[in-house]
Parts: sequence; C-alpha cells; structure tokens
Amino acid sequence: MIHPTAIIHPKARLDGTVEVGPYAVIDAGVSMGPGCIVGPHVYLTGMTEIGARNIFHAGCVIGGAPQDLKYKGDPTSLRVGDENVFREHATVNRATAMGEDTVVGSNNLLMASTHVAHNCVLGNRIIMGNTSLLAGHVLVEDKAIISGSCLVHQFVRIGSLSMMQGGAAISKDLPPYTVARGYNSICGLNVIGLRRMGMTADERLELKKAYRMVFREGRILREAIQAALAEFKGAAARAMLEFMAASQRGVCAHRSRADMDDEE
Repeated sequence: MIHPTAIIHPKARLDGTVEVGPYAVIDAGVSMGPGCIVGPHVYLTGMTEIGARNIFHAGCVIGGAPQDLKYKGDPTSLRVGDENVFREHATVNRATAMGEDTVVGSNNLLMASTHVAHNCVLGNRIIMGNTSLLAGHVLVEDKAIISGSCLVHQFVRIGSLSMMQGGAAISKDLPPYTVARGYNSICGLNVIGLRRMGMTADERLELKKAYRMVFREGRILREAIQAALAEFKGAAARAMLEFMAASQRGVCAHRSRADMDDEE
C-alpha cells in the first residue's frame, strides 16, 4: 500500500488502508483517515487532519505554509473532510496563526493547479475549475461552482449554489444562487443549478422577484435589500437577502449580458 520511495515521518498517523504512491512526502503533523489515495510526488505537511477517502493526484501540496507576511513559522492547521478530490498540482495552505484553521469540507473537487490560500473555509460539494485561485480568508458555501481561471480577492464570500463563469474576478461578495461574469458583476440567477437541486418553480419565481427588486429597480442597494426582506419569506429568497445584508465588502452588481458583451 506504500511505495518504497515514499517518505513518511514516523509521527504521521495514517490509517492502515491508505495508499501512498512513489516519491510522496508526508510530514509529522499529518493524520489521514481510511481509504485515502496519495499519488506520486504529493507533499502533505503542516498540522493537517484529513478525513476518509480523499484522493490526492500527482504533485499536490496540501498543508503548505501560508503565503502571508504575518506568518511566523508556527505549526498551524488545515482540516480536510471526506471524499474530496485534489487534482494535479492543487495547493491548499494552512492557516496563518495558531488557533486558526484552513478548512476544506467534504465531496469537493479541486481541479488541476487550483489554489486555496490560508484561512479559507470551503463547505461541501464545491467545484473549483482548473487554475482558479482563492486568496486568504475566503468563504465558499456549499455547492458553489468556480469555473476555470477565476480569481477571488481575500475576505470575499461566495454564496451557496452560485457560479463564477470562466475567467471571472471578484473582490466583492457573490450572493447565493447568482452567476458572476467579468469583474465584480453578476448577470442573473443560476437557474440551471436551482433546477438541478430540486428547487420548486414557486421558489425560483420568488428568488427571481427578490433579485429584480434588489438589482433591477434602480433603488439604493441597502434600502432595496431591507424592502425585499420585508416582502419575501421563502427560505431561498431569505438566504440570498440575508447574505447580502450581512456583507462587509459589498456585493457584486448586476449588469446585463448584453452590456458586458458590448464591452467585450
């Protein structure tokens, strides 16, 4: 189960069912649950706790030191859930300071050359496309899709079931159920994703009405959000509106697809 060229520190804690490929390196602070597969040239380091049935493809660096000037060399932490797939050369950095964590939930897919920086928190069933990059302290909620070559600024929040189109870049919060396109812009709701998750027609209609009230009627954003909160009571609509109401960075602005196509 362990290739003879792999280097595993005696203090690393690996379940007996873990498979380790050639030239992999696993440091002392790593613990790993059952059924994990570690591919060739993978480097697992830091105080990294890994759950069950995770797959690490060639060249991943998981638990590496944060790229943060505040980091002082402490043995900081990363927590990884179950059944994640880290494709070739994906990197996930541990937290900056003791008592903090970088967190990757369960059932996520991080494609080739993706980067998750220090203190990020990822939920479950998230997809990160090839070469997409998350800066420090980013929060990504469940079932978000971050397409290839997307850029996310530090401290940004990405809402549940939202989607970033390829090459999008955001420095403001992306509300749940919306689609990001271009720079700090959204172009509507993730209708296909909502249907796939089983959201009813009535729920989708209420979301559409709430979206229109907030973004399409020319109101001041904060006033529009409060008005929508008073009117819409469904769980999905309130999740989107409460997410926006809690934003500290501001939220991405609506721009029509036609406007953005004209600029391109």
